[in-house]
Amino acid sequence: MKTKTFISAIVLAAVAVSGSSALAKGPRPTFQELDADGDGQVTQAEIAAHRNQKFTAADTDGDGQLSVEEMQAAAQAKAGERVSKMFEKHDANSDGFLSEDELPKPRRASKMFERIDADGNGSISEQEYADAKDRMGRKHKRHQKSDTDNN
Repeated sequence: MKTKTFISAIVLAAVAVSGSSALAKGPRPTFQELDADGDGQVTQAEIAAHRNQKFTAADTDGDGQLSVEEMQAAAQAKAGERVSKMFEKHDANSDGFLSEDELPKPRRASKMFERIDADGNGSISEQEYADAKDRMGRKHKRHQKSDTDNN
């Protein structure tokens, strides 16, 4: 039961993460995806065409606008793809389930912990947590502003 709950949490997190940015951000496309004509160069027109293709795919009723339902459907489809890829990659015994041992280990968790643990005492205080959350919020706002400035 513990494993089922854990896997459910992973799936829910994947939906939440991809749902909030299914079209606006999402995973970065590969160079090959952007280089539509395969000439080894990516033009602004190819980037615009890629963005338009994502929009058109999500605009299932073809009205030129995205509804909440269309955005949610696009996000759920993307989350489903990610979960399928996760299973393909990590289900070592191919039983259709991920045990706790098969789940990917966090790559940078200890470094993140060390950065948040400002006084280095091996635990994170409420203040250290709040400070880290504040720093991340400021960083996120700067990143959003630079994305807006580049459009």
